[in-house]
Amino acid sequence: MAEEKRVKNTGLRGVAIADSAVSFIDGEKGVLIYRGYRIEDLADRSTFMETAYLLIYGYLPSSSELEDFDMRVRSQRSLPGHVIESMKKMPVEAHPMDVLQAAVPMLAMADADITDVSRERYYERSISLLAKFPTMAAAWHRIRNGLEPLQPDNDLEHAANFLYMLQGEKPDQETAKDLDTCLILHADHTFNASTFAAREVVSTQASIYAGVSAAIGALSGGLHGGANARVMSMLLELEHTEDVEGWVKDRLEQKKKIMGLGHAIYKTGDPRAVYLKRMGERLQKKTGQPWFAISQKIEETALAIFSAQGKNTILPNVDFNSAPVYYLMGIPIDFMTPVFAIARVSGWCSHIIEESFGDAQGKPALYRPKAEYVGNYCGLFGCTYMPMSDRKKE
Repeated sequence: MAEEKRVKNTGLRGVAIADSAVSFIDGEKGVLIYRGYRIEDLADRSTFMETAYLLIYGYLPSSSELEDFDMRVRSQRSLPGHVIESMKKMPVEAHPMDVLQAAVPMLAMADADITDVSRERYYERSISLLAKFPTMAAAWHRIRNGLEPLQPDNDLEHAANFLYMLQGEKPDQETAKDLDTCLILHADHTFNASTFAAREVVSTQASIYAGVSAAIGALSGGLHGGANARVMSMLLELEHTEDVEGWVKDRLEQKKKIMGLGHAIYKTGDPRAVYLKRMGERLQKKTGQPWFAISQKIEETALAIFSAQGKNTILPNVDFNSAPVYYLMGIPIDFMTPVFAIARVSGWCSHIIEESFGDAQGKPALYRPKAEYVGNYCGLFGCTYMPMSDRKKE
């Protein structure tokens, strides 16, 4: 047997694979930009509907364009009957992300113009996916709890409608506004794993539904969107821990991972964290629950230890800050990643359109990376095939 070799795996970090005009990150300066606009301006002054329009169409809409876009989204919130009926036959223990991923191809089956691959149809499909993601997620939560899914309330804004369909009652305006801002913050993040998955799939000329389904699969992973659920599970375990500071010190001394600390890109702070911390503080005061305070104690202790040791500071990521916010909004732990998807589908669709029509990068090209072969090699003619009877037993 040939000597085993270690395969190099860079995760494509630092490798530029395509031009894009959708979003930009400067990790050293803590900057996130959508279509040229800083995330701070959008979070302070925009809405998720306007931000989604910006991402999909590439420019900020006029009043009439936004009104028309919002109306089209609201009109397409309801799901085809076969999607709901299929969900009712799924195992109640199924993870929401698996259900969401399974439901997207069912939308493709209901698309009567699936062979129309024009840009205009891609815009229409993006609007439909944007509209239906909250409905699909909320419907599954109701179904798995033995309840009938609620029909969308088209008098409610996007975020408020999702909370209503999920929880069965209309949220207060402040919570609805906070969730709307969360959706803005999570709408896009350049070539992250799920966006890359979407773009790679549609580079084969697969449909927008196939690309979005692949993106959901990538987002479900614990190192990507699933990390916020793991952060919240950690916080729940610490509810009755009197010495959170001691727990952090022990974890770091034992070189064990603390969920939510560390980011692959941001070195000086994630600009989205500022907004999530404000929300967490407000929600803690409103609910009296300790989750935000526990998260802040973990962060403060860890940063103090890194500083005292003269080590590079490992900052919290967006999952660390969003987990207590979503939980305090009444969103179940396993639905935190679907909420991420409800926001990110706007970015996925934007990248899929860019990839499919060659925007910003010229003619579309099939993704076909090269691997460095490190397996057995016995010359140009290959290894000698040995009959079973002649092979040595290990």
